[in-house]
Amino acid sequence: MAAPIDLLCVGLTTLDITVRPVASLPEGETGQIVEKIALSPAGTAGGTAFVAQTLGLRTALSSAVGDDPQGQVVRSMLDGAGVDTSMLAIDPTWPTSTTVLPIRPNGDRPNWHMMGASIFAPVTEAEFAALDRTRNVHWAAVGFPGTMGKGADFLREAQARGVFTSCDLIAPTEAAQSDLDTLLPHVDLFMPSLAEMRELAGTDDPVEGAHRFMARGAKGCLVKLGGEGALLVLSDEQIHAPAHRIDPVDTTSCGDSLCAGYIAGRTRGLDQAGALRFAVATAARVAMGVGTLGMLEDYDSTMAFMLDTPVKDERR
Repeated sequence: MAAPIDLLCVGLTTLDITVRPVASLPEGETGQIVEKIALSPAGTAGGTAFVAQTLGLRTALSSAVGDDPQGQVVRSMLDGAGVDTSMLAIDPTWPTSTTVLPIRPNGDRPNWHMMGASIFAPVTEAEFAALDRTRNVHWAAVGFPGTMGKGADFLREAQARGVFTSCDLIAPTEAAQSDLDTLLPHVDLFMPSLAEMRELAGTDDPVEGAHRFMARGAKGCLVKLGGEGALLVLSDEQIHAPAHRIDPVDTTSCGDSLCAGYIAGRTRGLDQAGALRFAVATAARVAMGVGTLGMLEDYDSTMAFMLDTPVKDERR
């Protein structure tokens, strides 16, 4: 019998190549010495799976990589962490989605991105079959051509089997906006950033924006507030978790890690407020280092960090 899955992530998987610090590009053919260059599996699905596995969940990934060295690195690192990659396809027609991130000394993170195989990965019968042994599904393929039109059926089936469904997106495009109309009625928790909410819901007010997404069908909304933490909006309550007082090093994967942290906390028995606090702590640990995991180690050390590290003042 196949092993149970705590979290199945579907969608974008990339290789992140992170360089820090980069104050400027070298002139001509000259070079610079930097403190760190890191390779990491990343993306709204790949990064979330990688972090959730590190936090102790039994995680699986539905996506695709190319038949190239980047794909070999991604698969090797995910396998090494224990992520189930049986649904991570190898697509010989596309390269692996890859991002180069020169992190500036102040934490800004411009990037060069090459689109690749993961946005064309379809949902197959293997993913539907896996729902029988899955507790949570994180849908991170909003607006992707490979899954377009199949996401609603997959999430509907997941909810019918009692699976908790969450949803995140990579960019607030027109395709994403259209796809959300069909997806949100089958989503227990939508997880946008405040910037994505501004583009998709037309407001800077996280509560108002959350209710607009809930009017489109989502049962709840977790809004990522960056340096102000996160806000959970449900039909009967609102919970804010303030950010921890840290010196951020690399915030590239903070959004994905916050999603993973919330799902991990909820799955391991924390209440709504506790899971949200744990999510913010997970993102903080990631922001304190370079790459998808940053300084993240495991569930217990993240819980200790959450309990011991001061937070900023509550939002007003």
